[in-house]
Amino acid sequence: TLNIITLVIIFNSSCQFKKAEQTQEPPTEMTSFTPDVHSYAQPELVKVKHLNLSLIVDFEKKVLNGVATLSISADPEAKKLFLDTKDLIIEKVEGLKGPLKFKLNPVIDSALGASLEIDIVSTTKKVIITYSTSPNAEALQWLSPSQTAGKKHPFLFTQGEAILTRSWIPLQDSPGIRITYEATVKTPSGLMAVMSAVNPTTVSDSNTYYFKQDKPIPPYLIALSVGNLVFKEVGPRTGVYAEPETIEKATYEFAEMEQMLSAAENLYGKYAWERYDLIVLPPSFPFGGMENPRLTFATPTILAGDRSLTNLVAHELAHSWSGNLVTNATWNDFWLNEGFTVYFERRIMEAINGANYADMLSVLGYQDLQATIADLGPKNPATCLKLNLKGMNPDNGMNDIAYEKGYFLLKHIENKVGRKEFDTFLNGYFTRQPFSSITTEEFLKYLDEKLLQKHSEVINLEAVKKWVYQPGLPVDCPVPSSQLFDAVESRLEKFKTGLMPPKEETKLWSTQEWLHFLRGLTFADKTPLAKLDK
Repeated sequence: TLNIITLVIIFNSSCQFKKAEQTQEPPTEMTSFTPDVHSYAQPELVKVKHLNLSLIVDFEKKVLNGVATLSISADPEAKKLFLDTKDLIIEKVEGLKGPLKFKLNPVIDSALGASLEIDIVSTTKKVIITYSTSPNAEALQWLSPSQTAGKKHPFLFTQGEAILTRSWIPLQDSPGIRITYEATVKTPSGLMAVMSAVNPTTVSDSNTYYFKQDKPIPPYLIALSVGNLVFKEVGPRTGVYAEPETIEKATYEFAEMEQMLSAAENLYGKYAWERYDLIVLPPSFPFGGMENPRLTFATPTILAGDRSLTNLVAHELAHSWSGNLVTNATWNDFWLNEGFTVYFERRIMEAINGANYADMLSVLGYQDLQATIADLGPKNPATCLKLNLKGMNPDNGMNDIAYEKGYFLLKHIENKVGRKEFDTFLNGYFTRQPFSSITTEEFLKYLDEKLLQKHSEVINLEAVKKWVYQPGLPVDCPVPSSQLFDAVESRLEKFKTGLMPPKEETKLWSTQEWLHFLRGLTFADKTPLAKLDK
């Protein structure tokens, strides 16, 4: 994910409308799970393996009316299934043989919502929950026509990260739990539904859409959007969904998506999700982008007209490996998603636009990191990579520490062992156990065994642990530089003395160069408004 502030700073074949085939019943063997302080689930006893979801979208009441059928794998002695919910209205719970006893437990933590406790027996294989969402469900953003580009039709989108999927689907809402899903979505006439799954490319005459995601994903990546949408391809595996009023501008802006996808595959292996499409949402989307599998959700504020902010696309595309293929097991391990993704993003942009462009992103990221550490305090535990978010909303850990300190740790390791060796390691990391979740400690063990022990003369596990478990910025953090920014700084000094930059020079500046220029102006300079106007 990129939040909107970070964005400003740093810048399938078409689905035919046929019912999705029933997914094969998952195996029943149990595996170990990492305890998650942000979930009521007890997956070591009962685990949801597959979700079959039926939804009716009601824009007038701003609710989803749903039936969630959960296929479960349970320990023979398990008596209870615990699910995460938030502000859901549970009408009934059934098994294949009739009603199941259930109760919504009291809310202990407002961020976590309420646990749904369901009685099961050893023969319970499916749990069927009939429910509806609340009009104020946190994951659901209901937009009036006036809030859209076309001004004629309402719009809906979801945002599940970090723990908001529980506000529109009752499930085990933890990043360490992966499920497959299929869905049937009924919409108002003329509106298209799309999800983080195999998607349609045209409006359904029956107003009914069928979806299938046959690769196991964490619940925060289940996503839905409904609106007046059209689709246009930009490459054999890539395309854009947007309102008709936005589609041409969007397809121009994202014309390099297929090239980015190929560049990413050349770096770290085959793309695992068949298609990579993007939907441009209305301006009220609260993030820069969200890496929902097969369908990145993106803000229209990156439609700059000059493709200068498309590193956001590279970032969300990179999440197809770091985050979606290999996922942080808990939100305390969030840096494993975002630090790797920032590193991968900058490698993609280097492959597309050259090292000078990637250097600018690194310098801006370093500035962001320094500012965040100064704001939080260099001894604040919140500046550690491994977090302790017990008793807190996990959103509190989603700042530049995970993104930029994580990036600079990986860049530091690359500098020590060499890019070729580090790329070999990363290829192995992404392919070692695809569609899995990992803790910081599991990563460090893998890193040590596969890389550090071979290069102990230049870097070792204890040095890396200081990055992970100690606050602040290590003294051995690489300090990036940019030749393009050197030229900007020279022009900035002249500007401060009264020499205006010639327009023929500045008209060629990228967004990143302008950002660096503007960051060089401080309140202490007391630059007159008339001069800034010029």
